[in-house]
Amino acid sequence: MRLHTLEVRAFGPFADAVTVDFDRLGADGLFLLHGDTGAGKTTVLDAVAFALYGRVPGARNEGKRLLSDHAPVGSVPQVTLEATISGRRLKLVRSPEFSRPKKRGSGSIVENAKATLTWLDGRGENLSRIPDIGDEINRLMGMSADQFFQVVLLPQGEFAKFLRAENEERGKLLERLFDTKKFVSVEAWFDEKKKASASALADKEQAVQVLLARVETAAGLEVGAEAHPLEWSRKLLAEAQDGRDLANGVLEKSKAAAAEANRILGVAERTADLVRRRDRARAEIIALDEGSADLAVIADELATATRAQPVSVISQDSDSAQRAMASALAQAEKAVTLYSEHGGPDIFGGGGWPARDGERGEVLAQVRDWRDEIVRLDSVAEQARIADAAESEIGTLSARHAKMIARTEDIARQRAQLPEQLSSAASELADAQRCEASLPGLRAAYAAAADSASAARDIVGVRARAEAMRGTVLDARDAHQAARGRWLDRVQTRIEGMAAELAGSLKPGDACQVCGSPEHPALAQPGTDTVTEVDVEKAVVLERAAEGALTVVLEQESALALEIERLIARGGDGDVTELEAVRERAQAALESATSMARRAADLAAKAAELSGRDNTLEQESSALATEAATVIERISALTLRAQEIRAAIVSAAGEDSSISARRARFETWANAAVTASEARDDAARARARAVELSAKLVDAARSAGFESAPAALAAVRTPARIAALEAEVARARDRRVAARSVLDDPEVAATADVATVDVDGPALVSRECAAAVNEAVAAASLAENRVSDLERLNGQLEKAYEAIAPQRARHDELAALADVIAGKGQNNRKMSLRSYVLASRLEEVALSASVRLRRMSGGRYEFVHSDEAGSRGRRGGLGLDIRDDFTGVVRSAKTLSGGESFLASLSLALGLADVVAAESGGVVLDTMFIDEGFGTLDADTLDSVMGVLDELRDGGRVVGIVSHVDEMRQRIPSRLHVIRGRAGSSVELIAG
Repeated sequence: MRLHTLEVRAFGPFADAVTVDFDRLGADGLFLLHGDTGAGKTTVLDAVAFALYGRVPGARNEGKRLLSDHAPVGSVPQVTLEATISGRRLKLVRSPEFSRPKKRGSGSIVENAKATLTWLDGRGENLSRIPDIGDEINRLMGMSADQFFQVVLLPQGEFAKFLRAENEERGKLLERLFDTKKFVSVEAWFDEKKKASASALADKEQAVQVLLARVETAAGLEVGAEAHPLEWSRKLLAEAQDGRDLANGVLEKSKAAAAEANRILGVAERTADLVRRRDRARAEIIALDEGSADLAVIADELATATRAQPVSVISQDSDSAQRAMASALAQAEKAVTLYSEHGGPDIFGGGGWPARDGERGEVLAQVRDWRDEIVRLDSVAEQARIADAAESEIGTLSARHAKMIARTEDIARQRAQLPEQLSSAASELADAQRCEASLPGLRAAYAAAADSASAARDIVGVRARAEAMRGTVLDARDAHQAARGRWLDRVQTRIEGMAAELAGSLKPGDACQVCGSPEHPALAQPGTDTVTEVDVEKAVVLERAAEGALTVVLEQESALALEIERLIARGGDGDVTELEAVRERAQAALESATSMARRAADLAAKAAELSGRDNTLEQESSALATEAATVIERISALTLRAQEIRAAIVSAAGEDSSISARRARFETWANAAVTASEARDDAARARARAVELSAKLVDAARSAGFESAPAALAAVRTPARIAALEAEVARARDRRVAARSVLDDPEVAATADVATVDVDGPALVSRECAAAVNEAVAAASLAENRVSDLERLNGQLEKAYEAIAPQRARHDELAALADVIAGKGQNNRKMSLRSYVLASRLEEVALSASVRLRRMSGGRYEFVHSDEAGSRGRRGGLGLDIRDDFTGVVRSAKTLSGGESFLASLSLALGLADVVAAESGGVVLDTMFIDEGFGTLDADTLDSVMGVLDELRDGGRVVGIVSHVDEMRQRIPSRLHVIRGRAGSSVELIAG
């Protein structure tokens, strides 16, 4: 990278346009940049950095105050840089973000940052987007902004801090210069894998812990494992198996004792039961013997009632037959009377009883004659239904013919009205189509009117807020101006008292921080109004806070102004009432046209339908005429047929009013005659049954041993009484048989001499033995369950340990590797992978810097890189010490004097520049700047340093030195003098 020209306008302390010709200034390869404190030497370097990267180094970038306070109102800060980078000559023009007053009205607006890149070699497309320009500069430079600030704008003071820094602080700077993201990602990847593996292993081990807890529960313990979990679990299983065997032995003994006790108890209970049965049987037989006379009377009554029972049954049947005969005679008399009431001929001999011989055959013959006549009449009735259907169809056809005549007349009227209807439909359709065509325009007019009315309503409130905001802006601007004035006053006072402050910190023999001289003939004295750096910083904080508050209200005011402009653009600057009326008229017109347009399709269909209706009506009229002729012909045929059928019906009815009346008369006679004949037959059969059962009753009584039927009926007993008698006799018999069977039992007979039996003693012993068995069963069951659970859990535990063993081994291996990569564990040097890479880069820097340090120190000093771990586990690999060849001792860089520290810092900066350039792909840095520190060197050392700087010029490189030292002006003829003034700074170029 080689700089050609730099132009700065309204930037930092430079109010007017300032141009620096680096080609002329760096013609000798070395130039000096000097000037008073605060003149703007660093601003020249900031302008170069800003032109390339759009930002300035360090904390100055955070202030975002690049617009010159000395520039006239409305000035635009701008930096223009021409340079050659990677063989491409280009021009960069950048303007930072800044605030300016509004062109109209009060307040200010924020102008966004702008940039352009122009290819002066004519190759490639010029760029105007800031991101695109940034990407292109990074590509050409091969380094980031932070790397550029350290490599090209060598800030010697920061390298002095780097030289004396601890490993952690030194590592932070190296991470900014060297890209270690991929190594950080590797560390993070291994750490994530380690955590994921630990989490997965913990999940599996959690399952093992659950199994161990279940083993504790199964074993009935409240303490954890005393040894290895598997060995402890196996020990518990063996103990449980021993306990189970012991419990099973106790159970067998308890069962044997209980069985013997139950046998003894059973013998005693059986003997006592036999004694009780013997005594009850003896008492039963005695009681039966005492009641034998009463039982004989009951048995005789039961035998007499048993003989009379069949006679009772026949008597009941005879009584039923008599009642049935009486009922049948009454029904027969009623049926004959009913037949006579219907006026039929006398076929029952006047209703006399009993019926005469052959009566039934005569009745049935007469009924057959009547039913034959009914069949003939039904045939005639079917013809009557045909006549009725014909007459009904005649009525239907007549009504249909009348409708045809009416429809024909209606068609004639419709055809006469068609021309007028066609004309009206065409007119309405044309109106609807015109409305449909006007809809887009009406919608647009309504939308515009509605938007204008809405904007007019909104603009009232926005203007009120804008008016209130104007007062807020004025207050904020006054507050900012007051804070800014206080800050400028303190800065001016601070600058005026800076010499006295520096003089106050000097001690006899110390080098002056400005000129580097150890002699101080006239020290500056402090004034009455002393301002410290803390006072200035407090004033800066207050000024920035006021500026921030002003910026906020200015942005709010600008936003309100833009909102008002947008509302006016929408037509909201008119009268609200008038705009609302326009909107309502537009809405009414749109709704009317929309309603009419919706009818267009229906009206078109109606017009098309009317156009084809005349032919349709004509065809319908012809069809109706043909159909009417057919209907008249059908009516004539049906009328003739109906008349013929009616004549036949009158003939068949005879003396009756109709054939249905005649049929009903014959059917009534036939049904009544059949009913009466059947009733008289039923009465005859009932009379024969009653006579038969009366004779049977007398015979049954005599056969049962009774004198007469009434005597037999007197001996009859109710079923309940008979059942009671039978039960009493059977009960006495069963009691005697049961008692005798008990006494005849050999086991009962064997107890004849036994008086009482003791059962309570054996029962007590049996209960005690049963309780002992229950306890033994419970203990044996518990022991068996415990063994079963422990066997199952032991198997699960062994499988769980076998399952996680490979995973635990993989996790241990992964965790160890992750710890080594993170600088922990077996990593004795406590160097993470990122630290290892940075240590490698630092070692390269130390080697490159040592070459220059030995040259500038006359071969006395060189850098020593240390990769030992820090104290208390701190990061290792970034140690940097100094070897003194005069003593052979390696000592800390903090022990160097001021001049020696400058030499070491400059060497370190140059070495770092070489390594970063190589890291960036071998980019040739044709221009570089070195800032301050030369005042701490004696004449001989300064000669050595200048020799090294002369070497930097080899190959056409240009080196710019920023310094206050007067001797540097004598040694370097090409100079850029930055001159401070009340109206802003300016520059003077002095070519050697």
